[in-house]
Amino acid sequence: MRVLEAEYYEEGAPVAGLEERSHVLTVPTPGKGFVNFTRAIGAWLETIGAQGGLLTVFVTHTSASLTIQENADPNVQVDLLDALERFAPEDHPYAHHEEGPDDMPSHIKSMLTSVSLSIPIRSGAMTLGTWQGIYLVEHRAAPHERQVVLSYIGRVGRV
Repeated sequence: MRVLEAEYYEEGAPVAGLEERSHVLTVPTPGKGFVNFTRAIGAWLETIGAQGGLLTVFVTHTSASLTIQENADPNVQVDLLDALERFAPEDHPYAHHEEGPDDMPSHIKSMLTSVSLSIPIRSGAMTLGTWQGIYLVEHRAAPHERQVVLSYIGRVGRV
């Protein structure tokens, strides 16, 4: 197997017609549950004039995660939260418990799910399926403000 070396570039500098843009979204959560923030991401992509490329979405916390999931039937979210609770119950005798009974289960749930997503951008839009939405999953009981980093590499301008 041959490994090719990548060329490094400064942030925002064009490379072969591609440009990099990044932004940090603050996503407020009500406590445990799913927060659909697909529209906020789409609005930012429109603001920067994203045409075609790759968007990376990354949550900077260890007790929250990201997922692309069905956005039509809220019972899907209920069932998914129930499944995660069974994988990491709060009443288990965890060694790490100083931050409350929901803290260690939150770390486990974050590890089992995902903290980053890659989404192709085509013709200025995310290539999501009809029933797909982008969600931040809050695993802690209390409300939080979570930071989500958006990083886009691709063509910019007006579609």
